[in-house]
Amino acid sequence: MEKKDLRSIVGQEMLDFLAKHKQKPFRAKQVNQWLWERGATNIRQMKNLPGTLLDVLEEAFEIPAASVQNAQTATDGTSKVAFEFHDGQLAEGVYIPSRKRVTACVSSQTGCNLNCAFCATGQLTHGRNLTAGEIFDQVVAIKNMAEEQGNRLTNIVYMGMGEPLLNYDNVLQSVDYITGKPGLEMSPSRITVSTAGIVPGIMKLADDKVRFHLAISLHSAIDETRNRLMPINKKYPLDALSEAIQYFHEKTGERITFEYLMLRGVNDSLDEAAALARFCKSFPVKINLIEYNPVEAFDLKPSTQETVNDFVQFLEKRNMIVNVRRSKGQQIDAACGQLANRNVNS
Repeated sequence: MEKKDLRSIVGQEMLDFLAKHKQKPFRAKQVNQWLWERGATNIRQMKNLPGTLLDVLEEAFEIPAASVQNAQTATDGTSKVAFEFHDGQLAEGVYIPSRKRVTACVSSQTGCNLNCAFCATGQLTHGRNLTAGEIFDQVVAIKNMAEEQGNRLTNIVYMGMGEPLLNYDNVLQSVDYITGKPGLEMSPSRITVSTAGIVPGIMKLADDKVRFHLAISLHSAIDETRNRLMPINKKYPLDALSEAIQYFHEKTGERITFEYLMLRGVNDSLDEAAALARFCKSFPVKINLIEYNPVEAFDLKPSTQETVNDFVQFLEKRNMIVNVRRSKGQQIDAACGQLANRNVNS
């Protein structure tokens, strides 16, 4: 009989299992402490549980934890970590240290089917959703990496491989384990979930009144341009996206962030800046302008510094909050849009 993933057994299902095997209900809390506070990857590690319970747990369940297959470190201190899962699938996470924070960038899928015109992950056609436990494993591994270097993990961004809102339940469950008790007890304000603009998912986040930050990969506020860059825009065009963002802000009070790749001759004109300014009138927002990281498969180039400066000045004159983000980890293909399971066996 195939064993179930112990980390997928929650709430009443766990209590029913314990009752069936004549175990006290408080054992559920102990199991969860081992899973989500101590990061147990083997049932026999749960040493404060009675042997009879360990036996029945081991007979029915397993803990298919992710393993670190490979890690590469760039000269700027950024590390790209290749994770292998129980079925041989791979995904990558990134450890990003900086002067004020240490960030874990984690994946929610082992590939992505959105086919954005600038993203290497979209070249991976065979993928699946990651479980909440598999997402949690990435955070724990990068947290341990930080601590080994004398640092403390301060922030988590769901900006790795995959579209988080197409794996909604597992992503939110993983956030619960990261922020909850039993769990890592991190503040939701330290977590950002990024989406390409899945409108129903944004609306559901609003209804669920999530407390983490929401970032949207926008890259253009002109439908024609965004259609070319992000095919998902044909399904959820900018008008629908704007309504979803307004709804999210009304429900949560949160200011969202736009991620905007600066692509030479594509979306970096002052006409594009004007369209972006108009689009942002309906809700409070901050804008991160991101340096493009070249990908061999695509004939795209980063904007010139002069063009970026002009773009920033145009937006700031309209009282918009704008940050220019310099990417880290390009040397090892660990920067935004570059994750594609390259060199995982090196």
